Amino acid sequence: QVQLVESGGGLVQAGGSLRLSCVASGRTLSSYAMGWFRQAPGKEREFVAAISWTGGIAYYANSVKGRFTISRDNAKNTEYLQMNSLKPEDTAVYYCAAGRRPGYTGRTDFDFSSWGQGTQVTVSS
Repeated sequence: QVQLVESGGGLVQAGGSLRLSCVASGRTLSSYAMGWFRQAPGKEREFVAAISWTGGIAYYANSVKGRFTISRDNAKNTEYLQMNSLKPEDTAVYYCAAGRRPGYTGRTDFDFSSWGQGTQVTVSS
């Protein structure tokens, strides 16, 4: 069983930046995709970004494309989400997720089998 712990959330003004980190423990995730999802108050959890196990392929939601960058360091069992040009509508709890199947990079909740507890990101206008 893998445990995922996010950090790096906080309060930032619109236009600012934050970098989220997610450290995995319990088993190596070097063969699995990693992803980020978010859930705003009163809304369903939505896909933000995903990265393949090699780090060579990345997918982004249209709403964050060009502003967010996902990356990973397999030696540290860690993934990151660099968030720039933040907007108030980015306010949400951000969740780290580990892929369900080795070698496959998905973009839906079903494609990920392990989840972190979440970290709050609040963007003020």
